[in-house]
Amino acid sequence: MKIIILGAGQVGGTLAEHLANEQNDITVVDTDGGKLRSLQDRLDIGTVTGGASHPNTLFKAGAEDADMLIAVTNSDEINMMACQVAHTLFNTPTKISRVRSPNYLAHQELLFTRDHIPVDVIIGPEQLVTKNIQQLIANPGALQVLDFAEGKVQLVAVRAYHGGPIVGHELQEIRNHMPKVDTRVAAIFRQDRAIMPEGDTVVEADDEIFFIAARKNIRAVMAEMRKVDKPYKRVMIAGGGNIGATLALSIEDDYKVKVIEQSYDRCKVLSERLKHTIVLNGSASEPQLLFQENIEATDVFCALTNNDESNIMMSMLAKRMGAKKVITLITNSAYAELVGDEIDIAISPQQITIGSLLTHVRRGDISNVHSLRRGAAEAIEVTAHGDAYSSKVVGRRLDEIPLPEGVTIGAIVRGEDVLIAHSHVVVETDDHVILFLVDRHKISAVEKLFAVGFGFF
Repeated sequence: MKIIILGAGQVGGTLAEHLANEQNDITVVDTDGGKLRSLQDRLDIGTVTGGASHPNTLFKAGAEDADMLIAVTNSDEINMMACQVAHTLFNTPTKISRVRSPNYLAHQELLFTRDHIPVDVIIGPEQLVTKNIQQLIANPGALQVLDFAEGKVQLVAVRAYHGGPIVGHELQEIRNHMPKVDTRVAAIFRQDRAIMPEGDTVVEADDEIFFIAARKNIRAVMAEMRKVDKPYKRVMIAGGGNIGATLALSIEDDYKVKVIEQSYDRCKVLSERLKHTIVLNGSASEPQLLFQENIEATDVFCALTNNDESNIMMSMLAKRMGAKKVITLITNSAYAELVGDEIDIAISPQQITIGSLLTHVRRGDISNVHSLRRGAAEAIEVTAHGDAYSSKVVGRRLDEIPLPEGVTIGAIVRGEDVLIAHSHVVVETDDHVILFLVDRHKISAVEKLFAVGFGFF
């Protein structure tokens, strides 16, 4: 596939890396020649220096015969204009744009149509990050919560801890303890090394366990994996920008929420917009303010400013002063690798955004892609098509499917039914199959596995 990526920032650069490794023809456009040279030094891609929305720049990038344009510059307006130019002058088939401003997103259905602003897919990072954090707050003790099949199935990551209920036990014992609840452990990461789980795999302390189950069973399975945290009640948010404000608005009816924001003018805007949230003018890096606002009684502290260093320092301070759980927004991947035990969960907006983008780029009928463990692994939802003659998966038992090494099937959604993957389950046409890829480089092999042969019409 020939793809033009506009913007060589962290999202554009990481996306180029993902796609270049999958035999795509990639060209990256940016005004910063240094960023482009850095990408070209390590990736087999083309680059063009110039304005992303300029017709001559897009022409140089090969827009005349491009299959897809992905606009992820830092400017909503440039992204939208680039899609307009690509549509009008080059008739580019698929146009994807990152749009951050809630002012545009509030009118999304009217604005982004073929006859107005021709964007086929809108990616809103703030909304994606907010949903991610909402899921973590709603599922105490989880490191990651991912939805599949419109929320019917969830993939959840938890950390096993010393003295926990399953540490030192084999995975097959989960079924003995919960005969009425079906679940499957999709993968275990131990000291950053992936372990493909078997029934006799013994769980160790500090293992990161990814399990899949029907949404209604998630809490029961978590209780088996680890001591379940009490439901959260009090949430403190540092940073009243788009993400902080959107999160507060989405949870203020269910939790006691406080937002700390340094800008007095922004505080006035927030206090008018939020109905049940307490808005405080100040800095969450001030111990006195945290003490006054009872940080020791806070269940979740979310550091969501646009400054990584501030987020990390605020989180460490809040944790040391008694916050039970700390969620930290970190955009610099190098920082994410360094954070220690004082930060419970590091949120990467780039990886969340890239997962959403890959959903629309992958070949085949893929309806969900989630990037895991800072992009090293992936979880995908793919629809099985064809019949027993034209498909390598339809009509076959799961133990008969030649899965690539490091790939596991976690569950199948058939209509309203959730079937956890066991060897005797047979795949039927139109099943939604949820797979876990320990190595994301195996995606092309998975795409070929689910491709329909010439025998199917």
